[in-house]
Amino acid sequence: MAKLKTGRHTGALKEARKNRKRRLVNRQMKDAAKKQIKALEKAISEKSGDVAKLLNSTQSILDKLAKKNIYHKNKISRMKSQISSKLAKNA
Repeated sequence: MAKLKTGRHTGALKEARKNRKRRLVNRQMKDAAKKQIKALEKAISEKSGDVAKLLNSTQSILDKLAKKNIYHKNKISRMKSQISSKLAKNA
């Protein structure tokens, strides 16, 4: 390993590397959830037949985000509630 400059701790550098990787994965998961929600809202507004399947998969993705603490569980609950209210309003 190369000699580090003064004031740099190897543990801090490793944590910075881990944080970059975690941030990338979290962003990808958030983006996937947002795309899924938009697809569901589009299906609700168009009243297409695959709304039930999309709703199920969207809620599953949101629950996984809550389980991994990417979003807070209350935020996930609020998102699911908003989606179901939109579904009830357009049904």
